[in-house]
Amino acid sequence: MSLSPFDNALLRDFLGDAEVEAALCAEADIRAMLAFEAALARAEALHGLIPAEAAETIATVCVQFQPDVAALARGVASDGVVVPALVRALRAAVGPEVAPHVHRGATSQDVIDTSLMLRLKPLAARFCTRLGSILAQLAALDAAFGERALMGHTRMQAALPITVSDRLRSWSGPLAPLMLRLDRLSFPVQFGGAVGTLEGLEGKGAQVRAALAAELGLEDTPQWHSTRTVIADLGHLLALITGSLGKMGQDIALLAQAGDDIALSSGGGSSAMPHKQNPVGAETLVALARFNAVQASALQLAMVHEQERSGAAWTLEWLTLPHMLAATGAALRHAEALTLSILRLGGADDTRPG
Repeated sequence: MSLSPFDNALLRDFLGDAEVEAALCAEADIRAMLAFEAALARAEALHGLIPAEAAETIATVCVQFQPDVAALARGVASDGVVVPALVRALRAAVGPEVAPHVHRGATSQDVIDTSLMLRLKPLAARFCTRLGSILAQLAALDAAFGERALMGHTRMQAALPITVSDRLRSWSGPLAPLMLRLDRLSFPVQFGGAVGTLEGLEGKGAQVRAALAAELGLEDTPQWHSTRTVIADLGHLLALITGSLGKMGQDIALLAQAGDDIALSSGGGSSAMPHKQNPVGAETLVALARFNAVQASALQLAMVHEQERSGAAWTLEWLTLPHMLAATGAALRHAEALTLSILRLGGADDTRPG
């Protein structure tokens, strides 16, 4: 049994997304946190803060290190974050001579936020690819059926004739700029130390941060411990993407309801009415859009960090963002399948696109 429908054994193929799950799993998080520690050691060695030999030992151990996940979980239960237990284990692994050079000048939030950015960056690129696929399929539908007549509706009532192209543009129009915004999204390194002042680095904090960002392929920006615009912007964009796909899903469900406006090559069966082909994918897009709209408000609430750092607001992000990412991944997957399954728009013949 699972508390989340996104990884429930019965629901994960319906509401979950394998690529999101892989990016957000504990193993991926641990590997990204260890990548931070390795890159930090190299950056500090570059600027003379720790010996180069120590940095290479730390980096080598980080690649091979397999911490005890159960022990890390016990650490989280005690400390509220995984980093103290992870750093203790890493220091033990590198040995007593190198141990003092592990995690120098960093704090738990630096490690955890940077791990998140390292995993979100490729995931966002994958989402862009999926959006591109959806847009390409909508363009193919336009080429095949765009000139056909379709009744336009306003306020759920028949209004004036439109073309299939008009309806398809209302679906694709928002997606292209959203894909561009996602592609241009910033993924910054997080490095500020205990209170965001990069204390204890002999005045070389900014240089170390720049080297750390370069090593990890992230943007070099001042610490954002309590300035959560990065997270809120991402959540807002995810809600816009699923909201736009939800509008498409709602339209497709209504077109299917009319009976002769659209034909789909796949649908959901009914246990009581074998003649039905329910527009499951379209309905799911609507549900996921509404879900993310609610979750986006939680990320807005999580922007309110007290003073230099907040445990409560940070934890609220952990509760919210993974579900938004899973919902977005599922929505993109359903939208890809749905646009591919459309056989006919606007007419009663069996013409297929392409």
